[in-house]
Amino acid sequence: MASIFTKIIAREIPGHFIWEDDLCIAIMTIMPIRDGHCMVIPKEEVNHWDDVPEATARHLMTVSQRVAKAVKAVVPCKRIGVSIIGIEVPHTHIHLMPMDTTADMDFRNSREVSQESLAAHAAKIREQLIARGYTEAQVGKD
Repeated sequence: MASIFTKIIAREIPGHFIWEDDLCIAIMTIMPIRDGHCMVIPKEEVNHWDDVPEATARHLMTVSQRVAKAVKAVVPCKRIGVSIIGIEVPHTHIHLMPMDTTADMDFRNSREVSQESLAAHAAKIREQLIARGYTEAQVGKD
């Protein structure tokens, strides 16, 4: 059975896209810990991150860095924390979380936010990526 991320990639269910290329997507998480919390996800459905092909893993990290810089331009924060957990969805995904302290990465603090808020943050992050010359952000206009 396809993961929820595979269904989002296939546009079977909606997602707030901020990046898409041949190997991955980046979307806003629907239960953010903090505004700007997003995920970079390989298109290939791989359960364990350490099984992701090396070239794809390198690409995911490159995209994560690009998206993180855009998020920092939109959401005031000291850093962008990175987390790969993979328990809740059996499809590798990299969480990018704006943070000022380690407490900002505590998933117990995740909360539901409006679709309008997610769409607004996605649009601002895409604008930052496009301004940096990344045409991969010209996707999923909310």
